[in-house]
Amino acid sequence: MANRDLHNMRESYDAFSLLEQDCDSNPFKQFDKWFQQAVAIDDLEPNAMQIATVGKDLKPTIRTVLLKSFDENGFIFFTNYDSTKGKQISENANVALLFWYRTHQRQIRIEGVASKTPKEENDSYFHSRPRDSQLAAFISEQSRVVESRAILDERFKQKEIELQNQEIPARENWGGFLIKPSLFEFWQGRENRLHDRIQYTKQANGIWEMERLMP
Repeated sequence: MANRDLHNMRESYDAFSLLEQDCDSNPFKQFDKWFQQAVAIDDLEPNAMQIATVGKDLKPTIRTVLLKSFDENGFIFFTNYDSTKGKQISENANVALLFWYRTHQRQIRIEGVASKTPKEENDSYFHSRPRDSQLAAFISEQSRVVESRAILDERFKQKEIELQNQEIPARENWGGFLIKPSLFEFWQGRENRLHDRIQYTKQANGIWEMERLMP
């Protein structure tokens, strides 16, 4: 194992700042602003987000998924409901999201509650995907053990032949989750590790309260 001096591995963050007067009072609009800026510079998969879930065993799990739509109702991604994350969300709907934009030296943290999206919305998105992606979702029993890559590839090829010239059906256990946020935190890297952190918390009356956090 290579012995690297991790103590001295650091970057200086000095490209941007985040001041209260520059923030939109609506965190969804602030998110859209940063998201569009990441898209404009062709940042690598700006819709990639980490989602953390915790099931009834209270053991947290985190992985990367792709955001597929968002508006002021919340943030949507799609998955197999029988996957680890799907099962954990069914046991505990509280989740956390994280977006990291390296070029702009930014991250966005979101906390909220997840719920399943309607079947018609699931089916519509499923059939908009590339055919190979539809087929992969159809044959995969996500998160289950498989003996080898060869078995997985063979299963894909068999279904590809079997369903040739047919519409690939969306499985009942495949669909979306809508995350309704209760908290946003916008983090902007700054010099000397005195980072800017602006947090929005949703109040009982539906108003978002904006506060600055210590770095």
